[in-house]
Amino acid sequence: MLSHLDAKDRPQMVDVGPKAVTSRTAWARAEVVLPPALAALLTGERLEISTKKGPVFNTAIIAGIFGAKRTAELIPLCHPLPLDDCKIEIAAQPPAADGSCTVQIDCRARTTAKTGVEMEALTGATVAALTLYDMGKAVSPGIVIQRIRLREKSGGKSDYSAP
Repeated sequence: MLSHLDAKDRPQMVDVGPKAVTSRTAWARAEVVLPPALAALLTGERLEISTKKGPVFNTAIIAGIFGAKRTAELIPLCHPLPLDDCKIEIAAQPPAADGSCTVQIDCRARTTAKTGVEMEALTGATVAALTLYDMGKAVSPGIVIQRIRLREKSGGKSDYSAP
């Protein structure tokens, strides 16, 4: 039986009341492929893109943290969690032969709570990717957001690490 369905298959919030408060962590990653026109704008040692809207990667980091903090407002039946920490890192890979560039967005979230923080990490990485798209679409709408996934989680009943 799915945990978000009751005995009559109706949606329900999972009762975490009996669970122990433990330290929980999660790491999620989103990959974004920048088309050549946008990849060509990567500059500086930290590889940032500056547009009329501002610094793309730095804005995406702030948006991703904001998204992680608001996860329970976006995902039905998700418990609101106090985040002890949330970090987002954005790293551009070397350009491909066609001039495109893949950007990895990693979100690491930590809480001390009765339920896991995976949804916050996934939401943080996703919102950062969407922000990168929003800020770069004027240069090229051919941006591709792909492979959003949980990489690791720890705490609670079981740990997970992606192969």
